[in-house]
Amino acid sequence: MEVIYTIAPPTSMYDNATMTTLSLLELVRVTTAADAGTAINHARDLGHHAEQWGYQRIWVAEHHNMPGIASAATALVVAHIAGGTQSIRVGAGGIMLPNHAPYIIAEQFGTLAQLYPGRIDLGLGRAPGTDPVAIRAMRRPAHASEQFPQDILELQSYLAPASESPAILAVPATGTEVPLWILGSSMYGASLAAELGLPYAFASHFAPEMLLPALQLYRSKFRPSKQLAEPYAMAGINVIAADTDAEATRLATTQQMSFADLAGGRQRLSQPPIDDIESYWSPREKATAERMLARSVIGAPATVRQGLQSFIKETGVDELMIVSDVYDHQARLRSVELIAQAMQNDEL
Repeated sequence: MEVIYTIAPPTSMYDNATMTTLSLLELVRVTTAADAGTAINHARDLGHHAEQWGYQRIWVAEHHNMPGIASAATALVVAHIAGGTQSIRVGAGGIMLPNHAPYIIAEQFGTLAQLYPGRIDLGLGRAPGTDPVAIRAMRRPAHASEQFPQDILELQSYLAPASESPAILAVPATGTEVPLWILGSSMYGASLAAELGLPYAFASHFAPEMLLPALQLYRSKFRPSKQLAEPYAMAGINVIAADTDAEATRLATTQQMSFADLAGGRQRLSQPPIDDIESYWSPREKATAERMLARSVIGAPATVRQGLQSFIKETGVDELMIVSDVYDHQARLRSVELIAQAMQNDEL
């Protein structure tokens, strides 16, 4: 079998592979063998193991009207994971702020910060994370995304100390100063994160095209803020590890099928891996899936280490947000463990 390895060769002078932080984006996948409750408990278990393996943080994302993802009530899932862990940072990657009043998000994440001090992150996205039907069901105006910058500043004010807060208090969020992140897949998010002096996370695990120019813009335009003195960039990357390249390649077909379904307009639960992905997708679905999954490393630990080191040298990111979308929970734990080992083992 051909191992998928689509990282571009290094094009920069970055060389911080041994210092780059590893974190996880947990998709909370509902599968043909695991219902929503099981998926949420699996996310908690993954967080428990990930902190033992040295991961910095684990995030979950807000999605609506998607039968295969169980993290719609994002703050509740964050609380469940945080309650089953001791030290790893837990957060939203992210909350789609146009779907919510900033005041309510401040209350939710301020409460989480009170329950789990120093461990909560709040990543913010501008996209709705859903379709027009769900947007109407949430009673949010279609133009809500136009207020994204102002909504961030409002949210930030509710998390600030009381002396800096407006007349209304978001109890118990006041003074928690939950760290905010800007999420994005375009130049817009990079520019906004730079202007506000916030850390920036690029969604290259599904929208890789603008990764390098967005990072360059963010770094060149960054303005120091109270939260952050220097630019700090994270990038998402799909990584599936197994004991052999062939096994990892087979495990990766689960994610490939999910993206083929997305391209084909099908809503299915996560599917078990198959032997021949070519028998599943159409040429159009294949082209779309491969474009969206272009930033992927799949293989045994040595392959993973080489791929991630190349990605780090190319991008100079301070942190990797690993997406390891594996169907079986035990196989996914094994993948996440091998990824950590690969980046910690200089002998590979």
